[in-house]
Amino acid sequence: MKYLLLATAALWSTVAFAAEPHFDMGRFSGDVRTLSSDAFEGRAPATAGEARTLEFLIDRMAAAGLEPGGTPGPDGKRSWTQDVPLLMADIAGRPSVALTAGGHTLTLNQGQEVAVRAALTGDKRVSLTDAPLVFVGYGVKAPERNWDDFKGMDLKGKILVVLVNDPDFEGGDGDFGGKAMTYYGRWTYKYEEAARQGAAGVLIVHETAPASYGWATVASSNTNTMFDIVRQEPRAAHTPMEAWIQRDVAVNLFKAAGLDFEKARVAARKADFQPIPLKATLSADYEVTARVITSKNVLGRLPGTERPDETVIYSGHWDHIGMGEPDARGDRIFNGAMDNATGIAAMLELARAFKAAPPTPRSIVFLAVTAEEKGLLGSSYYADNPVWPLARTVGVINMDSIVGPGPARDFTISGQARLDLLDLLIAEGRKRDRTYTPDPKVEAGGFFRSDHFPFAKRGVPALSFGPGIDLLEGGVDAGRQWRDAYTRDKYHQQSDEWSADWNLDGTKRDLGLLYAVGRGLADGTAWPNWSGDSEFRAARDASAAERR
Repeated sequence: MKYLLLATAALWSTVAFAAEPHFDMGRFSGDVRTLSSDAFEGRAPATAGEARTLEFLIDRMAAAGLEPGGTPGPDGKRSWTQDVPLLMADIAGRPSVALTAGGHTLTLNQGQEVAVRAALTGDKRVSLTDAPLVFVGYGVKAPERNWDDFKGMDLKGKILVVLVNDPDFEGGDGDFGGKAMTYYGRWTYKYEEAARQGAAGVLIVHETAPASYGWATVASSNTNTMFDIVRQEPRAAHTPMEAWIQRDVAVNLFKAAGLDFEKARVAARKADFQPIPLKATLSADYEVTARVITSKNVLGRLPGTERPDETVIYSGHWDHIGMGEPDARGDRIFNGAMDNATGIAAMLELARAFKAAPPTPRSIVFLAVTAEEKGLLGSSYYADNPVWPLARTVGVINMDSIVGPGPARDFTISGQARLDLLDLLIAEGRKRDRTYTPDPKVEAGGFFRSDHFPFAKRGVPALSFGPGIDLLEGGVDAGRQWRDAYTRDKYHQQSDEWSADWNLDGTKRDLGLLYAVGRGLADGTAWPNWSGDSEFRAARDASAAERR
């Protein structure tokens, strides 16, 4: 049987199409249940949970018939893994943090009023005494948008108080995409820019709407072990102190300093905003234990029969948060069933389906990356040190939290992007009477928060798939209620656990869709690209000669 991918004009030639693949959703559920069980201790890198996860992944990939796709050993034979060296840091005990303003001192409790991250600068102790605080709005320096929140102020040795998201989120006068978050809105950028400014620390003011998640997520994600890729100059990317504070803490801080937080927020939306010294100081003291560890990406491969040096990648992160402070039930394990045992189980089902089908001319790699929860570190390391050349990587389909509440009429991707790969996904969905719904929460910066992004930055067409919310039973309202309840009650919390009650009919349909798109890529000869106005187009075009 022949079929034609109808995405963009002349992009695809007619290719042979295998029969609709079989996906065993009982097996899928079993894989999720195993990966998210207490025995895996939340799958944090450099723990016993990682060792169990690696053993599980290699066992399942080998049983599926994949070949090792990782780094070659001294004998030239490929392993199943790629070493990922990481800086691992923990705060010893509980940090001492206090704010002083208007003659009053407020002690902040870790995980409640403040979420302090272990220093990633290599410092063994962070000790700050009466460091001056400066409100720098959104903490953005974007010359191409004629925007500078710092206005040349000397910020060396100071603590920057910054807002989450970027200036257009609530109607600012910049050019930051309106509700759609730019990279300037990401907390990772805030820390990087503060380091460039020479600051001693950063306090990001948490607000649920612009952050797109509640304080529980902030606390659980920032008070555990921190990781980073090993850097030659870590202070170029990190300040000694990095933390979040509750909005109420910021309001009271401004008030004690004789200022109005709400008025300052409004002023920060304008390009003429001036940094505001807060007439307040911060003192902090805590020890940090830091060491370099080696985590692992896991790669299984089905070599192509005609053009094995051309690669299609399915990716997903195997890690989660690990173990932390107990919740109200006394549960310390962040099981990460939805996030992202489901994506890994989906990858394994796709691998089994491809192995059972006729082989493809191009190779297919199934890439399970580490340390996504620590800042996309495993995928960033791979993109910097690719096992399979990025110039000859056809595209990347990433899967993260892939289970929805049931069959849907639509599907989505994380964030916004314009690329041929999305056109192909939309065209294949149309054949299945499914439509594409753009990410409904563009303010969350989803495009920058999944493991496809490090590939995109280097020009590789990449997207992260998401299940739809327009449910066959209940429509959009039911889908939104489910999504919002998950974000509020389970995302990055101990309650993200496997359930036998999940409706996996929609997931099965999603797997069929993703299989068809990957099959078209692996059977075809075309090289998808980004739109002409995409910021990632130039990087892809620069490597075009390597694909001829």
